[in-house]
Formats: sequence, C-alpha cells, structure tokens
Amino acid sequence: MSERHQQPVPVIIDCDTGVDDALALLFAVRHPGLDVRAVTCVAGNTDVDGVVRNTLTVLEHAGAGDVPVARGAERPLIEPVRTARHVHGQDGMGDLGLPAPTRRPVDVDAVTLLRREILASPRPVTLIPTAPLTNIALLLRTHPEVVGNIERIVFMGGAVATGNATPVAEFNVWHDPEAAAVLLTAGVPITMYGLDVFQRVLVPAADVARLRASAEPRLRLAGDLLAHRDPATSGDPTPTGGLGDAGAVCAVADPAGLTTALLPVEVSLAPGPTRGQTVVDRRPRPGEAEIHGAVREQALVDVALDVDVDRYVKLWLTVLEGE
Repeated sequence: MSERHQQPVPVIIDCDTGVDDALALLFAVRHPGLDVRAVTCVAGNTDVDGVVRNTLTVLEHAGAGDVPVARGAERPLIEPVRTARHVHGQDGMGDLGLPAPTRRPVDVDAVTLLRREILASPRPVTLIPTAPLTNIALLLRTHPEVVGNIERIVFMGGAVATGNATPVAEFNVWHDPEAAAVLLTAGVPITMYGLDVFQRVLVPAADVARLRASAEPRLRLAGDLLAHRDPATSGDPTPTGGLGDAGAVCAVADPAGLTTALLPVEVSLAPGPTRGQTVVDRRPRPGEAEIHGAVREQALVDVALDVDVDRYVKLWLTVLEGE
C-alpha cells in the first residue's frame, strides 16, 4: 500500500475490457490498498456490450465482491466507433472462449453510477480510466459537482513521443479526442500514464508460463491474457506479456514506482495527421511562438516519463498470486 494512505484508496475504473483492462481489474480487486467502488464500461477495444460482458467475466474469475458494473457510451462524442479487435480478438478478450458470466450489470447507466459512487464516497475517489474518455467527459459536463470529491484522475492514454493509433496519437485519446480534451479541464490533479511507460512493463516469459500452468482459474486466465499481449520482440517461443493498462492501476497503488513531471498538455483536435495527439510541452523556456503572442491555455498534467518496471511487475504478480 502506498505510504500516503493508511486506509484503502477508493477507486473507480472506467474501462473498455480489453485484454490489458482485464489484467488491471484482476489486480485492482485483489490489492488490499484499493477499494474498487465501481467499474464503468465504454466502447473502445470492442463494442460496449462486449465490454460489459468481458468486465463481468473478469470480476467473476477474480472472485471479486459485489462490485457494481454499468454500461456506458456506445460511441465517442463525435467520431464513429473504431474498435481494436485486431489487437484484443473478436471478443475483446483474446478469443479464449470464456463462458458467459452469471453476473449482471446494474440497472443505471455509467454516468449515473459514476456520479452516485463519487458523491457517496466518504473519501475523495481516484478515477482510473483505461479506455477512451467518453464516459468521463459526459460525467464532467453533466455533473460538475462530482469534482469536489475526486482526489485525482490517473488515466491510461496519450504519448509524449510515439503513438500507436497513428504516428503521434495513442488509441484511447485518438478514439475520442474531444473527450480527452474535456478531461484535461477537469480541475483536479491528473496523471497521464501514456505509451512511453505503458509499453515498457513486461512480465517475463517464465512468469507467464507459470501462470498459464496454474490450476487456479484466475491465474490461468491472467497467464493466457498475458500470452495474448506478447509484444513479440524477444524471439523467445515462450511469450512475455505486457501489463499495459494494469500499470496505471499499479501507479495508483504504488505511485513511487512512477517518475512524472508536471507539464503543459493539450489534445490536437484539428482534422489531419495530428488529430488525437497529446502535445506535451517539455521545453525549458518559451519559444518564438509565445514570444510573438501565440499563447494558449494548457492544462498542467503529471506526465509519466519513466517507470520502475521490475517494481511494478513484482507488485502485480505478488498481489495476483497472493492468498
């Protein structure tokens, strides 16, 4: 548990489950320092109904308590749905053939559940969006009163350097750039857990193999998901596995494993090759554009620039394999 917190941190995960969202959920519901108050679902890696099904399936495998799950936005604010099934499989969960869950979502929409759980929490809530930010943008615009009980938003999205959806844009922000721009105006502390650290946290092949061989369904699922996340860079016939979105949850549970800098960030909304880019200003001093009057208001965001890979891999494995 983080030294900053003697009590579990109340968190809400907004996800598009998703192989690595599943790895995040498996970790979050088992970490003693996190109190998962709700999980909300949004279209992204697959369609929103598939996201709901996958989320309920993962919580079932994890043996999670009665965590409310709600269906959210089925498309971005402006753009059409553009899934990542080519990465996550046709079902969004690696096409593992998992049985349908017996759990059911709650009978309210995601924005209503977010508002309810945030306002009902005795302590300010940390939001962990690991998906396109449509639900969060709708929440902030519809119910701005929730901001007073949000401690921080730690979102997986964006990139300082190279994108994956385009050369400069990361998928979650690219999928709904307007929603990401709304997030940056939330008026609460924000941490951007972007591709610069996301792609580095890899579980070694031996650990993936051990999990896949486990008799425990939760661990076997985790191993199979990690194998599907193999970045295929080592040439090893036994796959390593990227933790992906789970790293953002590790950053909430153990923020000391992340190196951040408070930097101006904005989202490129213009049509063309930069749409969806998170423009992170790392310059030590103003440039000619500012000198000549081109000044813009930019949100200050704690941008993740480095990560202790071994620390987060050990944390994730320890929590997942613990009794």
